[in-house]
Formats: sequence, structure tokens, C-alpha cells
Amino acid sequence: MSWKRPVIGVTGPDHGGLAAWWFTRLAVWRAGGRALRVTPQRPCHVQELDGLIIGGGADVAPDLYGAELMRPPEIMAEEITRGETGWFRRGLALLAFPLMLLIRRILTTRNPGLNTNRDELEQSLLRAALDSDLPILGICRGAQLINVTLGGTLHQHLTGFYQESPNIRSLLPRKTIHVEPDSRLAGILGCVTCGINALHDQAVDQLGETVRVTAREPNGVIQAVEETSKPFVVGVQWHPEYLPHHRRQQRLFRALVQAARAPRRSV
Repeated sequence: MSWKRPVIGVTGPDHGGLAAWWFTRLAVWRAGGRALRVTPQRPCHVQELDGLIIGGGADVAPDLYGAELMRPPEIMAEEITRGETGWFRRGLALLAFPLMLLIRRILTTRNPGLNTNRDELEQSLLRAALDSDLPILGICRGAQLINVTLGGTLHQHLTGFYQESPNIRSLLPRKTIHVEPDSRLAGILGCVTCGINALHDQAVDQLGETVRVTAREPNGVIQAVEETSKPFVVGVQWHPEYLPHHRRQQRLFRALVQAARAPRRSV
């Protein structure tokens, strides 16, 4: 029997988001899968997929979780290098970061506001994927949308959580999280205290049905969730696709692809 790469759908916007797409595509390929880009103008049926990644991007529309749109506060400037551990890893990060930042800024189109077409596409895919036990990985917005689709809510702005420490926005793993030791996420990452990057301004608030918290920042901000009744539904608030040099973070994509190889029931 020939070896075949599982097809992993990767959602994104119609315009922009190319940096996230190419980094995610690389991560999926390294993990043994084949990424298929899915956008509102290029939709697909869940039966075409073996796994699903809901990517980052525009905020989830607040009406989806019964809230009104709030005006965003001024975002703090991006912090870059302080806090890396180990001279060798710090040196690699300092060398890799300018190139990654340049690529991201060249390929990323800013899409302020909401994207209702993308909300509709991703929620439809999510519901179908959940019904068929398709393995799902939510990244940033994707983690939030998993929670919202299952009946949860979001914090639209996180300013109040960062009174004593800055809200770090960086491609580098500058933030520290605590992972629940009995969670699927802990088994994947192999740690209970981990460094992550951060590009988000929103986070999970009230949990959806069958959703549990699997990682938090010291200030309480939720950084990862899991759906507890399905074989593999993991949402992370950070961006593992932008950490290709961190093997621990790449294990998320490997775990997704491995789960995608398992037999599943049809929709």
C-alpha cells in the first residue's frame, strides 16, 4: 500500500494572511500532511479533508456570542527579544526573527474589523468536522471560534489583565503559560510550563459546552482549550506556525496529522 499524506484544510481570509498560510503549510508538510487552503471564495466540503486547522486573523464577530462590538484600546508596541533562555537559542532567535518578521510583514495584509463571510465558512466547517469527529486544531482566532461555536464567549479586549505586566506581542516565545498536566496538550508539548509567542488581543471568556481550559498565563488569561467529547479538538491562543525552530511547538501539527490518519465516520 502506498503512503499517502492526509489532507489538512487550513482556513484563512480571501485577501491577506499569506504569511500564516505558508508557515502553516510548511508545518503541516513537515508533520507528514498536505495542506489545502480554504477561504470563503475557495470553500471545501469536510469530506475532502482528513483534518482541519482554523487559522488566525480577524476578530470573531461579537454577535456570534451575544455581545456588542467594543472600541479597541490602543495596542502596546511589539516587544522582541528580552526573555529568551540560553545563549545558543537566543542567538538563533535573533538571527531568525528579522527574517520571519520581514516575511510576515511583506505577506500579511491588515484586515481591520470583522469578516462575516469567514465566520460563516469556518463555523459551518467546524460543525461538520465536529459531527464527523474530524481532528481539529484552532490557532488564535481558531481557538476562540471553537469556543464560540460550542456556546462560549470571548473577552474582546485584554487590557485589564495586564495591569502589572505588559501585554507582550511578539513572534518569539516571550510569554509563559501553565499547562494542565492531565490534558492532551500537555501530552503533545511534553511540558507543564512552556514558552509561547503572542499576537492576540482577545481570549476565551466563558467556556462553551464540553470545553475545558488546558493552559493559562499567570494572570489568568486562557491560552488553550480542548473539546472533551471528541477524539482531537485542540485550540491554542498562540501561533505555533511561526515557531518552526521549536520542535515542541511543531508537535502540535504532528499530533494533528497523526490523528488525521485514524479512521473516522463519514458525515
